[in-house]
Amino acid sequence: MSRTPEARNPEAGTPEARVPESVYARVREEVAARADRLWDVGLALHREPETAYEEHGASRLLADELEREGFRVERGVAGLPTAFTARAGGNSEEGAADDGPCVALLMEYDALPLLGHACGHNLIAAAGLGAALAARAALDGGGAGDGIGGTLLAVGAPAEERGGGKVAEVEAGLFEGVDAALMFHPGVYDWRWAPLTASAQIRVGFHGRSAHPTGNPTEGIDALGALIQLFNALGVLHKRLPAGSHVQGIVTDGGRATNIVPEYAEGLFGLRGGTTAALEELVEELRTCARGVALATGTTVEVTGVGGRYEHFRDNDVLSGLFAGHLERAGIGVAEPVPGVYLGSSDIGNVSTRVPAIHPFVAIMGADGSDHTPEFAEAAAGPRARRVMLAAAEALACTAVDVLLRPEVPERAWDRFREKAAAGL
Repeated sequence: MSRTPEARNPEAGTPEARVPESVYARVREEVAARADRLWDVGLALHREPETAYEEHGASRLLADELEREGFRVERGVAGLPTAFTARAGGNSEEGAADDGPCVALLMEYDALPLLGHACGHNLIAAAGLGAALAARAALDGGGAGDGIGGTLLAVGAPAEERGGGKVAEVEAGLFEGVDAALMFHPGVYDWRWAPLTASAQIRVGFHGRSAHPTGNPTEGIDALGALIQLFNALGVLHKRLPAGSHVQGIVTDGGRATNIVPEYAEGLFGLRGGTTAALEELVEELRTCARGVALATGTTVEVTGVGGRYEHFRDNDVLSGLFAGHLERAGIGVAEPVPGVYLGSSDIGNVSTRVPAIHPFVAIMGADGSDHTPEFAEAAAGPRARRVMLAAAEALACTAVDVLLRPEVPERAWDRFREKAAAGL
């Protein structure tokens, strides 16, 4: 049975607890002892990239590693064959969240079609694995889990690049009772949090009437012409969109032959909004434009969503500040993001609007590069990537320790979470 956020910390108001330096030192020792093993996992994923919902080998490799070290593993969670959870700690067999604080360490491991791990998910997986193993060993001394002081949850999250595994996991209630959700992402910047927008995929289909363009042109209703008018209308709309919002569309069906007036035409549109509320407004703007075009052209129109929507990312600066401090001790400094720069969208947003979460970026190549490129895929298996992955594993594990051993940390994190939610941030 999960607790409500308001009742998570009975020790709220007590003096701030401190984690003994020996625990942090033990985390560093555990990560160092596993360094070659973790890098082997990262390289194995890199050599055998698997795209969204097809990550059978990656899921099995990671779950087996956790199970081997005593985590209680459940495979195929949230109705997704390649998703899993692994628990340690807690006084009940399930590691229920009311047995103390609960911290989740997230692992992504899907690859991009044709580009492999050009987003560095092999490093996210290896770092999350290392953090879970090191935190458990440092807190529990290799015992049965009773020394953790709460629940340590490792989450295998497939299909970030397409479909949104975390969307399904959130809807299945997997994050109920979690006090902190922690992950990192490799990139080209060292930023303590990720400016990630909300996003949605919308399909728009216009229905007209076919005809011969010269034989009986007045009988035709041009569905492709209507779709083109929608693109024109969105071009005007785009000029007044707020920062972080945009629409990008492609034609997915434009007819079958040049000597037939198309009776059906379809476009797929990617929408982004600086906040989830801004995205919802933009979706309605698209619907309004599509209906107006249909009315003007004599067509009918269908507007439907494709896949789950990604919500905007809500950084929990209590937790991201702790992570930044630990990462700096590991030799990497991170700064605030550059204002007005957005780095795409991710299903971590759906987690971050339910529980306190972090998603820092740590560079594995220079700022003149970009992810989703062959160069980034190569960098994700390079020496800098190894150093970053191990530093991130150490910082994630130390942040997890803070959540589990310092009662005021989850309390402050939830307070900050509620403040941002109330402000619509």
